[in-house]
Amino acid sequence: MSVPVSAESSPEQPRRRGLQTLRTQASTVPRAWLPGAVGYACLLIGLVDIASAIFPKLKRSRMHTWTGQLPGGTTTLAAAGTLVIGILLVLLAHALRRRKRRAWRMVCVLLPLGAALHVLRWHQIGPAVVSMTLFVVVLVHRREFYAKADPRTRWRALFNLIVMGAVSLALGLLIVSAHPHSEMGNPDLLARLKETVWGLFGLDGPVDYRTDRTRDLVGYSLAALGLVTAFTSGYLALRPEKPEPELTAEEEVKVRALLDRHGERDSLGYFALRRDKSVLFSPTGKAAISYRVISGVMLASGDPVGDVEAWPGAIKVFMAAAREHAWVPAVMGCSEVGGEVWTREAGLDALELGDEAIVDASTFSLSGRAMRNVRQMVKRIERNGYSCKVRRVGELDRAEKLRIADAAARWRGTDTERGFSMALGRFGDLGDDECVVVTAHKAPEEGEPAGGDDLKAVLHFVPWGPDGISLELMRRDRAADPGLNELLIVAALQAVPALGVRRVSLNFAMFRSALARGERIGAGPVLRAWRGLLVFLSRWFQIESLYKFNAKFQPEWEPRFLVYPSTRDLPRIGFAAMQAEAFITLGMPKFGRKRQRQGLLPAPTGPESVAPAA
Repeated sequence: MSVPVSAESSPEQPRRRGLQTLRTQASTVPRAWLPGAVGYACLLIGLVDIASAIFPKLKRSRMHTWTGQLPGGTTTLAAAGTLVIGILLVLLAHALRRRKRRAWRMVCVLLPLGAALHVLRWHQIGPAVVSMTLFVVVLVHRREFYAKADPRTRWRALFNLIVMGAVSLALGLLIVSAHPHSEMGNPDLLARLKETVWGLFGLDGPVDYRTDRTRDLVGYSLAALGLVTAFTSGYLALRPEKPEPELTAEEEVKVRALLDRHGERDSLGYFALRRDKSVLFSPTGKAAISYRVISGVMLASGDPVGDVEAWPGAIKVFMAAAREHAWVPAVMGCSEVGGEVWTREAGLDALELGDEAIVDASTFSLSGRAMRNVRQMVKRIERNGYSCKVRRVGELDRAEKLRIADAAARWRGTDTERGFSMALGRFGDLGDDECVVVTAHKAPEEGEPAGGDDLKAVLHFVPWGPDGISLELMRRDRAADPGLNELLIVAALQAVPALGVRRVSLNFAMFRSALARGERIGAGPVLRAWRGLLVFLSRWFQIESLYKFNAKFQPEWEPRFLVYPSTRDLPRIGFAAMQAEAFITLGMPKFGRKRQRQGLLPAPTGPESVAPAA
């Protein structure tokens, strides 16, 4: 029996639908340049509004006589309103460049309002036309501004109060100084400062002006500055708080299951269990990516956890979340295989960051000329009464866990805990019993009481599959003898084969290949200059010292990569990475947070703590 073909199911219809789909997709393709252009235009309009409201001479025009017919209070309020709108436009410019939907909504209100105030106050058609033109552009291209808000905390309210208060004070001084004073002479700086401070709270100060209209203009402008400072700070304090990134108990169970099946793939896989990271799973649940959002950068570390075949699905989920919030996607320290998958599936670029030092513990030996310096240093410090213990964390009792954690906290050397990509952030948790801890102890000398605090250093390794461990913490007593770090590493490499461990990841040496090639015979001038810069930077960042320390143990070097969208994003990603590793701290201190004694003990430092102490 034949089936009649209707007009809706004709052969031409699928082709028409396909053409319509292509047209729809073409009309919704994001324009990468548009949000940036709109943001800078908004910034320029805001600065012009601020300048025109502060400096009275800028408001003069051929049509100024027309505005003189308006009531003085009308134009005075218009000037204060222009100042407030200008400040808000400046504040919203960065969010517009990041395609934030909430910023777009506010700008759609501020631009026409600012244009109306320009016409009302000074009858300036040019600025009003520019504002309305930008308003039409953002309205027509509203689909370009789709990004959701970033995670936030109420500490931003205090930060805004401090910054906006300083900006309002500076602008207020300019306003007080720019308007003509009384004929009795110009007030001194202290009087102008008092006038500004009182004016921010809506009160009259000691400065007198020539006319009542000028006095009202300055008073309204200062009150507007104080109002916008209080309003923005109050809004940030009262708006709903989005939770900080965290790994929930259910997500941790899933990630641990993936590590049990595929943990041998990546030495950084276990660090996905940091409690201050968020995690995204592939649609099948067979792969996961842990990340943290910092300064608008969605920063992941290491390779995805789980089955390699499921990595593309997890990467697609990761990139979709980045696009939804207009975050810059980036990956720190992925392997060569991981870098290939990221670049292929997400269309990103890769840059070699350095190399990871991996030692085969089953073949490690102190014999041979290459190990002569390490061998001599270890023997010397052993003669000074030092010895080491190598154990699983599950073998420690609670008292010893607390003792090690407290000692590591005392030896940290900085107020801020460091680490993100190669740090676990805890010690002694009940779920980390398979971690390996190496402690160094010193026998009491003659005349010293026995039973004192003999703990002098600690190493902490996390599991790397069934036959590997990865170093995440190395700290020692600053008063201990030099060479203690070498003793700890050697003791670990000699003892872990009995625990079923063959592969030991020591640490990551940034730009190792450049340092190694730059010191060889025949290195070109560019490579030598690059190495010289790295050596110079090593005075503040342990670049060369980490490389030389790891090289003592004759490791195999595995390259690690940074994955990023474009070259222009590298400064922003680098800044976010330094924040993640706590080399730069911009957030407010978290007062009242107590150290947890059960499970979550003091957090360790990141990879920079592995360099040998002088």
